[in-house]
Amino acid sequence: MSYFSDLGLAEPILRALATKGYTDPTPIQRQAIPALMEGRDLLGIAQTGTGKTAAFALPSLHRLAANATPRKPASCRMLVLSPTRELAAQIADNMKGYAKNLNLFVDCVFGGVPITKQARRLVGGTDVLVATPGRMLDLIDNRALTLRHVEIFVLDEADQMMDLGFIHALKRVAAMLPAQRQSLFFSATMPKSIEDLGRQFIQNPVKVEVAPQATTAERVEQYVTFVNQAEKQALLSLRIRALIADQKLDRSLVFSRTKHGADRIARHLEAAGIPARAIHGNKSQAQRTAALDAFRQGTCPVLVATDIAARGIDVAGVSHVFNFELPNVAEQYVHRIGRTARAGADGEAISLCAPDEKAYLRDIEKLTGVKLAPLPLPADFQAEAAKLPKPTHKPNDDEDYRGGQNRNNGRGGNGRGQPQGRGGERPADGQPKRRFVPRGGPGVGQHRNKVSRVS
Repeated sequence: MSYFSDLGLAEPILRALATKGYTDPTPIQRQAIPALMEGRDLLGIAQTGTGKTAAFALPSLHRLAANATPRKPASCRMLVLSPTRELAAQIADNMKGYAKNLNLFVDCVFGGVPITKQARRLVGGTDVLVATPGRMLDLIDNRALTLRHVEIFVLDEADQMMDLGFIHALKRVAAMLPAQRQSLFFSATMPKSIEDLGRQFIQNPVKVEVAPQATTAERVEQYVTFVNQAEKQALLSLRIRALIADQKLDRSLVFSRTKHGADRIARHLEAAGIPARAIHGNKSQAQRTAALDAFRQGTCPVLVATDIAARGIDVAGVSHVFNFELPNVAEQYVHRIGRTARAGADGEAISLCAPDEKAYLRDIEKLTGVKLAPLPLPADFQAEAAKLPKPTHKPNDDEDYRGGQNRNNGRGGNGRGQPQGRGGERPADGQPKRRFVPRGGPGVGQHRNKVSRVS
């Protein structure tokens, strides 16, 4: 099957795809869509950028439209769980585009924005709900949402869900879903812990795997520069400034292992005259949205991100990825550099490796089977670095990185295994988290506000 028109999708969906200029399905779409049209459960092993959102969205929307039923109060027919706000918003936007010619409602809920507004939107129910686990459970706990009528359930980025400590939340969700449903389970990697989680959601699934887990983008040129940790900031500024001057950099993602580190990197770049924004879990939703919008529009060519915040950043035209610090989990390197060289474009990934990170570099090269090409320091590096401004930062900006995962790693927190407000879903900076209880149960649009602080 070479075209979407060969897959049996409804005509309104094909029209929406044509509007976007999509005619040829990707490998995961060719494999997944026919099975999902038949109502089969699916186990998908695929990384971001493979087209998996359309792989589950198109056949699901087709089935929902073909079996139209009235919306039920405070409920949804299809539930998509995503680990981060940005990824949830991206999935919802894509699904709205695919469903624009159908009489189907798509809604999206996540933390960092007022929960009462989200609850009011759900009073009459929706067809498709895309959500982060923490905010979804808040809505359920306050009787603004029920999962009793879910027909299709999608768990996306399961490995990242585990990393963020959502395991207990997912087990709770599994117990609330109706037994008669279609379930789709996606993960970039499939260790035993993810397989065990998958068994709680899917039965006799069709297995679809695209791109070996350890492969990296073929069109990405990968380099490494060996440099002392204290000199990384200056080197990064010089590299980016030179690329901008030569008109070789369109947009660049810079990866930091920590939230405080991301802020420091962005401040340093700004001090060097390079527009940059930082995005991570400690930013308010308004700040994260503003940073992403500036990055997409090109007014800010550099976005500094942590691994968690970067999930869901799917912006065209990322020409360069910089690993300011090497990840201590080699698979994370594959996710990082996969942000460039998309849609047939070329890209470069440049890693800055300090002496104490060489073991991480060996792990990356072993996993990917690619030896990173050495990129020497500029000949005049020391002299040029001395000219750069020295940004000040608070001396207590200590690293908050704990083994590549959330510092609580799924323990403690709020008792559900979601530390810091359920795995990084936090209210806007300095704002209380609002809880509400609708009078009269689900579907009643009268709410009583109850304010409580999140530690």
